Amino acid sequence: MSRLLQSQHVRNYLRDPSALIGSIVLLIFFFCAIFAPLIAPMDPYDLMTVDLGNFLLPPAWMDGSLSAFPLGTDDQGRGILSTIIYGLRTSLIVGFSVVAISSVIGIVMGMLAAYYGGVLDALVMRLADTVFAFSTTLLAVLLLGVFETRGVVTVIFAICIADWVKYARTIRGSVLEIKDNAYVVAARSSGAGDFRILFRHILPNALPPILVVMAVDLAVVIMLEATLSFLGVGVPLTEPSIGMMIAIGKNYIYAGMWWLTLFPGATLIFLVVAINLFSDWLRDELNPKLARQT
Repeated sequence: MSRLLQSQHVRNYLRDPSALIGSIVLLIFFFCAIFAPLIAPMDPYDLMTVDLGNFLLPPAWMDGSLSAFPLGTDDQGRGILSTIIYGLRTSLIVGFSVVAISSVIGIVMGMLAAYYGGVLDALVMRLADTVFAFSTTLLAVLLLGVFETRGVVTVIFAICIADWVKYARTIRGSVLEIKDNAYVVAARSSGAGDFRILFRHILPNALPPILVVMAVDLAVVIMLEATLSFLGVGVPLTEPSIGMMIAIGKNYIYAGMWWLTLFPGATLIFLVVAINLFSDWLRDELNPKLARQT
């Protein structure tokens, strides 16, 4: 039965053009990010390879360009294409790290709160309500303002502080529905411990909605990292960031140097849309009320 369901998911996936397109785009971005040193024409953050004399060059098909910089250069003489490729690494590292850490924290806290209930449930939910009362962006900005030094690690930490709530709330609702089911009662009657019941019997059955939340949250976190960098409170100038590229490019839009903003902005849009296309398919596939019949 399990193999049949898995093959059914695969067939549904192959029949969904949106999911296929999103997956292909994601794979291309992942490949570029992982192998950035091999793919990028230059290392935009290696001072030995950057020439300030090449600043603000247009794309290769415009007059005054150089073939070495197919998408032009920025105000520091760094190739736009190379900077985008390295910026993808930052976006994906922050995105996957935040989703992984936040989901673990939220799942554990939400499961324990729903399973044991009482005071623990009240404390966890009141803490979640307090964090949820603040905008994620605002809370991240406030936290990053406290740190003396900023980097990828501090950005991940700041976002995780505000991001775990959605996982805790989602898993809590699922556990409340599952914990009194017959198979859970049977496991408890047979002498199974709480740890085994939670992670062997409850979690696998409560996981589908969490997977959907994780897929959607990945796009949200990537956009949030870009927003923080655009505002100047994200990763520092010494580290690649698509949001930082857009922030720098906006200063030159009225000077006609549109490529500084267009290419990194388009990359960010394609990345987020690709993730959303895949998450939409995942949502429909894991929701029994929406799943397509074959």
